[in-house]
Amino acid sequence: MLLESSAARQEVERLIVSGQFKQLSASLKDWADPELADLMGVLHPKHQILVFRLLVRQQAANVFAYFEPEHQDRILRALTDVDTRALLANLSPDDRTALLDELPAAVTKRLMQLLSPEDLAESRQLLGYPDDSVGRMMNPDYIRVRAEWTVEQALAHIRKFARDSEVFNILYVTDGQGVLVDVLRMRRLILAPLNTVLSELLNYRFFSLSAYDDQEFAVEQIQRYDVNALPVVDSDGVLLGIVTVDDLFDVAEEEATEDIQKGAAVSPLETNYSSAVSLLLFKKRIGWLIILIFVNLLSAAVISNYLDYLQAYVALVLFMPLVIASGGNTGAQSATLMVRALAVGDLKFNGWIKVLAKELKVGAMLALAMGLLAFLLGIYRSEARIALTVGLSMFFAVFFANMIGALLPLMLKKFKIDPAAASSPLVTSIMDTVGLQIYFTMAILVLS
Repeated sequence: MLLESSAARQEVERLIVSGQFKQLSASLKDWADPELADLMGVLHPKHQILVFRLLVRQQAANVFAYFEPEHQDRILRALTDVDTRALLANLSPDDRTALLDELPAAVTKRLMQLLSPEDLAESRQLLGYPDDSVGRMMNPDYIRVRAEWTVEQALAHIRKFARDSEVFNILYVTDGQGVLVDVLRMRRLILAPLNTVLSELLNYRFFSLSAYDDQEFAVEQIQRYDVNALPVVDSDGVLLGIVTVDDLFDVAEEEATEDIQKGAAVSPLETNYSSAVSLLLFKKRIGWLIILIFVNLLSAAVISNYLDYLQAYVALVLFMPLVIASGGNTGAQSATLMVRALAVGDLKFNGWIKVLAKELKVGAMLALAMGLLAFLLGIYRSEARIALTVGLSMFFAVFFANMIGALLPLMLKKFKIDPAAASSPLVTSIMDTVGLQIYFTMAILVLS
């Protein structure tokens, strides 16, 4: 297998140009699926289709699942109905649902017509669950056994039906009505004597998800229980499917990306940056920038009210950026810590009193250190009264900025607004106004 992407691309293109398709097909069998997906991403579009057609059906389905929706759409448009039908049949149910959910409606309608009756019914069921719910991403292919079976019967069942299961190391024990009874690890089954009844191996302690649970909740639970799959049940406890760690990794990545974008005052892109056109990027960024302009107008209004002081004490202008920027930076730090703690479940709203107590202490220490440093800088660059004004302003600006940055995400969480909306630019803009008011208030108290 060729490891260097540039060398691999050149070799693949050489084999295509020279017509050595059998040799190319044989070499592609040794490639890992993610590497093949990366390779096809850098090939010429015509060569992409040719390489895709050379893959065996299951390998083609595996590689196809790694493509972005735009790339998948381009591949599907180039395939015949026969090839498309085979591709859809070999996709896992959760990957097929994700494909049908992401593609344009017209393309999805055409693909639904190519599904087998069984796959069509399955896809309609999965697509019927709400967006971002566990039901949309669950896989109905799993290994199910009965509690009254012996180990020997269970092993025979696994050999016969486990070929299509995405997870092999976990068994799901159900009763006659399909209600989930317990979860059994394959290791324990294999080590037990063949005549052991499965019920003797069960402890009836397991965790399951509802098909209507949020996908982000599923990410938290699979991390908490440290497993590679979790069962999904309906309101009666009937086992519907499983969600696997590889799918939840994708959800975790999407949620983290969304939080980072919101933290920079950018509306979530809902696509890769490389796939986003300039107009989309403009639309996602301009809204927050306009809002922040109006927030910053408040700062201009504050300054206009104190022009007399600025004219009388020109030295105040020198230290204004120092105080304002320090307050904004402190608030942004605090907000970032809170947003991330809330996102990973490390912090809940009902713990706000502890947060308040901790941040009061942290804020006071930060304010004291930075206020003292600002006072010394004021002594070095100006007179004692200006230095005292700057030092006190720094103390109160940093202290209040720390509290605003800590409490704003918690307040948004309480009102069921994404805490990531408490972005660094928003906190910084708020502290510009608050910091200026603090600065001029201290100036009036000290210099008057």
